[in-house]
Amino acid sequence: MHLAFMIASMVYITVSIYISWALIKDKPVHKEVSLGLLLVGMLAHTVLLYPHIVTLYGLNFNLFNVLSLISLFFLFFYVLFSLYRPIVSLGILAAPTALIGMTVGYFGRAPYKPLTDVSMGLEAHILLSFAAYCVLLMAAVQALFLRLQIRELKHHSIHRFWVNKLPSLQSMESLLFDMILVGFVLLSIALGLGFVYVQDLMAQHIVHKTVFSILSWLLFGGLLLGNWRAGWRGKRAASITIYAFILLAIGFVGSKFVLELVL
Repeated sequence: MHLAFMIASMVYITVSIYISWALIKDKPVHKEVSLGLLLVGMLAHTVLLYPHIVTLYGLNFNLFNVLSLISLFFLFFYVLFSLYRPIVSLGILAAPTALIGMTVGYFGRAPYKPLTDVSMGLEAHILLSFAAYCVLLMAAVQALFLRLQIRELKHHSIHRFWVNKLPSLQSMESLLFDMILVGFVLLSIALGLGFVYVQDLMAQHIVHKTVFSILSWLLFGGLLLGNWRAGWRGKRAASITIYAFILLAIGFVGSKFVLELVL
């Protein structure tokens, strides 16, 4: 078994267990130690994944490599947002997600035609698309947590698990819009580059992906505008975020699953 896989796995498992223990025991999570370990895990994850994507025959973005890359980006943005938001406890989700994604990518095999002679513009489009997808995936998960917190507060629950274990509602909501804004900007640039550098949408079987991505982009943009102009927040913002991400996921992962594993 690859040494990088073993190192990253141990780091992800250790951080997951540590944060779980801290939450159960109501202990503070040591931010510097947790993030420092995760940086080591991310480095090992990158070393493991790089040769699977950058091959002698071209770029290999098959379904399993994509899932591993998405989980790596997911963890990267979690660490980034944790530097200025009090959300280190959300590592209880980020670390296991990275572990699962890396494991699926390491053991999974799918037929794929490598991308050759890819221009820098197209490479930027692909990487920004993955980055946007990861940030907006985080926003969707964040929206789900936000809805659970709002539900507990609304129903005056005696045992408020989500309210007590997660950051405050205000912090969670602020982070949600941080994620949506970053994801929306990345998705906007990725779509713009796609229209410039992708030559034939029909031949490359990405018309449906483009349509769903644009619909998702419109929903996220509408939510940001609604928040700015009309103060949309809370349950409405969380619901729109989840619906917008579902559209993006159908176009992004759904199309790869059908083309590579079904057809």
